[in-house]
Amino acid sequence: MELSSIIDLERIDEYREDNQIEAKAAQGGLPDTLWDSYSAFANTDGGCILLGVKEREDHTLKVVGLKDAAKMKKDFWNMVNNRQKISVNLMTEHRVRIEKVGDKEIIVLEVPRADRTSRPVYKGMDPRIGTYRRNDEGDYLCSLEEVSAMFRDAALSPQDAKVLTQMDMSVFCEDTVRGYRQVFRSTHPNHMWNRLEDEIFLRRIGAMANGEDGIYHPTAAGLLMFGYEYEILREFPQYFLDYQENRQMAATRWTDRVVSSSGEWSGNLFDFVYKIVPILTAGLKVPFVLRGMQRMDDTPVHKILREAVTNACAHADFYGRRGLVISKTADGFTFANPGSMRVAKKDAIEGGVSDPRNGVILKMFSLINYGERAGSGLCNIFKVWEHVYHTPAQMTEETGDPNRVIVSLLNGGHEQDVKAMLELYDNPEELTFPDDDNLYGTERVSDKSELSDDLSDKSVLKDKIAKELSDKPKMSDRLSDILSDIFVMACSNDFITTSAVAAELSLDARSVRRYITRLVDYGYLVAEGGNKNKKYRRANN
Repeated sequence: MELSSIIDLERIDEYREDNQIEAKAAQGGLPDTLWDSYSAFANTDGGCILLGVKEREDHTLKVVGLKDAAKMKKDFWNMVNNRQKISVNLMTEHRVRIEKVGDKEIIVLEVPRADRTSRPVYKGMDPRIGTYRRNDEGDYLCSLEEVSAMFRDAALSPQDAKVLTQMDMSVFCEDTVRGYRQVFRSTHPNHMWNRLEDEIFLRRIGAMANGEDGIYHPTAAGLLMFGYEYEILREFPQYFLDYQENRQMAATRWTDRVVSSSGEWSGNLFDFVYKIVPILTAGLKVPFVLRGMQRMDDTPVHKILREAVTNACAHADFYGRRGLVISKTADGFTFANPGSMRVAKKDAIEGGVSDPRNGVILKMFSLINYGERAGSGLCNIFKVWEHVYHTPAQMTEETGDPNRVIVSLLNGGHEQDVKAMLELYDNPEELTFPDDDNLYGTERVSDKSELSDDLSDKSVLKDKIAKELSDKPKMSDRLSDILSDIFVMACSNDFITTSAVAAELSLDARSVRRYITRLVDYGYLVAEGGNKNKKYRRANN
């Protein structure tokens, strides 16, 4: 955090105190409330404390200056290194500066956000009565619940890696374990773990671990993912999963709801995710996109919604109150999880920094292709959403009692931009994209009347087909040239085969099959015969 990004000292009278600026006149020396603000900024997102500046009645700032700034700076360094005054020194030389504003001197203290392993940062000797956080109204004393959450987050190991020695495999729902293994098997059909007994398999994925008693017990992650809800409540008394849907904006609070406490299903994380993702994504537009002859129904928007669900599970503090709440309305989607941010909000959105509270749960989802482990999950969610809906996603952190993080994917009244969505598919060169009037699979008959039937000048024919193909979505110049060459071959012969084209153009047969499939889908070629003897000829115009 740099001073220039928070306040311009030449325009100091235009600022007000907020969640990153605190002014203190400090006319009688370092005020004791300085350490309240130091603790608050360190435990939130950092900020500037200005000594020698006071707040006017209209809440703007006024420089009053310091009588002896050099002595006050020295006093600050003595106190910040005193563990009886403040629990940790986060300051460096460049963060403690004497600045001149007009003819007056002030001290600028740039307090950084403390790393989670250093939290809580507290005043005095007792964190229960000396831990503060910052909100728009100033510094507030944290509750015992908030302080306890900070101590939990300070641990080096993931919160969900805890071994629950008072439990055994009986807490797991056998149907859930079987369901997870089926998904794992379909994702990794040749994986050696598929042959393992359930207990060994659960050890491999982190659902069980060896306790101090030398016996394998469920981990917190295993309990949350596979346990019965009533067993989960033994370790996580505030545990609650809630999916709410009210897309009709009717008078009722929701048109569909799934809660972990219903008693109608296991109530664990894995079953929750697999229950809600299909209804969460229902109603999304699905363009007509092919990979080979297979339609691709899993759009980039489907993927980021799954990612958002996984992200909420991976970062939730399940010891916290109010539970995990996911909602779907006509305006979009919100994902709210208990707990505070473990990294700075800016770093989380920009990507590249990953510090999940539940790293083992994230691993379990990643093993079945749910979740992102490169720290770019939230970054990707935000980019895709804005690209497709032309409305930025939002993330807010509610501090207080309790702490919550809320990711809002609201559409701003916009429909999905399908053309923009088509640009985001993986490996677009391997896909067949529709034309504007064929976005949802309606059959399109190509008008090729402008193509020359005079094959004596093949270069003219190739130029014409290349020009028409250049208008296709995601059509590179090289791909257009290859498709043009294949079509000219079909026009020059009664028929073509994959092997003949591969030999003529020095391409591998697998790629040629993809190219020919495109020409068939576009209506330039028709296929004849079975798979082993399939031939292709020019379509009749």
